[in-house]
Amino acid sequence: MKDTTRRVFLFRSLAGGCSAALPVLALAATHVDEADEVAVALGYHHDTRQVDGGRYPAHTQEQRCAECSFWQGSPTDEWSGCAMFGRKQVAGTGWCSSWTKK
Repeated sequence: MKDTTRRVFLFRSLAGGCSAALPVLALAATHVDEADEVAVALGYHHDTRQVDGGRYPAHTQEQRCAECSFWQGSPTDEWSGCAMFGRKQVAGTGWCSSWTKK
């Protein structure tokens, strides 16, 4: 005999709805904060034009996260993942000292 009470039906419906929402929540990654410990250590800025040229003399304004080998999105994405920052996203116009040409 199956146990199909209204309570069981509602519980299973809610549980199924929650598990269906998990992939959507995973896509909503947070953006890297420039004050974050890792961001400070790597000299990360959301805008490559704000990088201190005296501290990073090899930096050029043409170097952007979207053209870095660690960039995990397409070149036209505004924000995407980066191998240097784990699950946080960086700006396509950003830069850090780990920048490496693709």
